[in-house]
Amino acid sequence: MSTSQEPKTLLIIDDEDNMRHMLTALLRKSGYRIDLAADGDEGLGKVKRTAYDYILCDIKMPRKDGMTFLKEARAFVESSTVIMMSAYGTIDMAVEAMKLGAYDFISKPFKPDEVYLSLKKAEERERLKKENIRLKERIQEISADFQFGNMIGNSRSMKTMFRLAEKAAQYDTTVLITGESGTGKELVARGIHFAGSRAAANMVPVNCGGIPESLLESELFGHVKGAFTGADRNKKGLFQEAHEGTIFLDEIGELPLSLQVKLLRVLQESEVRPVGGEKTRKVDVRVVAATAKDLESEMRAGRFREDLFYRLNVLRIHLPPLRERTEDIPLLCRFFIDRFVKQLNKKIEGVSPGAMTLLMDHKWPGNVRELENMIERAVVLADKHIILPENLPIEFGIKRASNRMDDFFEGFSLKNARKIMEDRLITRALEATGGNRTQAAKLLEISIPSLLSKMKTYDINL
Repeated sequence: MSTSQEPKTLLIIDDEDNMRHMLTALLRKSGYRIDLAADGDEGLGKVKRTAYDYILCDIKMPRKDGMTFLKEARAFVESSTVIMMSAYGTIDMAVEAMKLGAYDFISKPFKPDEVYLSLKKAEERERLKKENIRLKERIQEISADFQFGNMIGNSRSMKTMFRLAEKAAQYDTTVLITGESGTGKELVARGIHFAGSRAAANMVPVNCGGIPESLLESELFGHVKGAFTGADRNKKGLFQEAHEGTIFLDEIGELPLSLQVKLLRVLQESEVRPVGGEKTRKVDVRVVAATAKDLESEMRAGRFREDLFYRLNVLRIHLPPLRERTEDIPLLCRFFIDRFVKQLNKKIEGVSPGAMTLLMDHKWPGNVRELENMIERAVVLADKHIILPENLPIEFGIKRASNRMDDFFEGFSLKNARKIMEDRLITRALEATGGNRTQAAKLLEISIPSLLSKMKTYDINL
C-alpha cells in the first residue's frame, strides 16, 4: 500500500485470541489500521459506530456467529468489503455468505499470504470500481459536449448548434430549423421539446409537404360535423392535439399560401378555427418549424409570406450538411454500428482505415440519413468483424472483383492460382488496415516476416 494515502481501516472479528493477534501482526505491517472484536455481537456494535473499509469475520463464534452478524450488520457494512473465515466451511456456506453480501470466503487454516492476497484483491476491486465511476462521469461530461437529444457531433459547428438548441429548449420561443434534407432537423426539434418544460405533453410532427392541400387545413385546425362531404363528426386538429406541448411543422416551405395566412393568425392569436366552425378555440402550443428551402428566396419569389417568415424566424438554428463537418463521420459511424450490430445480431468492431477514407471523401448528398443507411448496408454485407471498402456501394469508387473463377485465373495451374490469390488477399488486408503490416499479418494469419517477404515477391507497395 502507498504510505502517502490514508491507511485503510480493518475490523477483525474472531473469538480466538491467537487468530486476532496473528492477523493484527500480519496486516498492521501492511499498513492497515486495525480494530478488533471477539464475537459477532461486539463486531455489530463496532460497525454501527464506525465505517470500516474491510472486515475479516470468523463464522463459528459464541454469542453471535458470523452468518448472524452478516445478516444483522448488512445495512451498516454496505460500503465495506467483508471477507468470511471458517475452519468448518462448505461450498453451501460460502454461497450463502456471498448472498448476504460477503466478497470472499477463506477456509481455515490458511497461510498468511492467503489473507493478504484476498485483501489486495479486494483493494484492486475497489480501485477498479472507483475508476469505473470516474470514467463514467467523465464520459457523461464529454458526451454533454457533443450530444443534444439523439444527435451527436464533435465538430465546432455542431457544438455551436447544440448550445443554441439547449438555450432554445429553456423558453417557449418559436424556432425555425434550417438545413438540407437528412441533416436531422426533426431530431433537433425533438431534443428541444424533451429538454424543455413541455416534455410531459405531446410533440406532434406534421409534414406540410406530405398532406394533400385539400386536407391540410382540416388536419391542422380540425373541422366540425357537416363542414364538407364525409365530415360525419367533429374532429380535433393537430394544433389541438399538441395543446400544452409542441407542434413540429416540417417542410414549412411547402405550405400553400392560402394556409400561410391562417397559420399566421394561429401564431399571433394562439387560437384556431376549425373548418366549418364559427367559434375559435384557444390553444397553448409551442411551434417549431423546419425547412430545407431558402425561405428568403421563396419570399422574393412570392411563394412565402414575409410576415409569416418573420413570425417563425424568432430563433433560427441551422444544421450544416455532413460534407462540411466530416470530422463527425467517425463518431457517427461508431454510433450507427453500435445500433445495427444490436438490431442485426452481428459482431462488427469498426471501420477499416481504407473504408473510412472513402467515407470521409464522399460528398454525402443525403447527409446523415444517407450515412445511416450506408452503415446499415455495410453491416449486413460485412463478412469480417470490420467494415471493408468492398462493403460500400460501387459509387464510392471501389473496384470489385468478379465472383467468376475465370475472371481470377487463366489456365489450370494451381501454382499460379495460389500466387494470384495470395497477391489479392495481401493487397486486400493492407487496404483494410491502412497499410499497417502488423494488423494485416494478423488478418492473414501469417507472421510479419512472411508478409514482408510475400510483399516483396509480389511487388506490393501499400
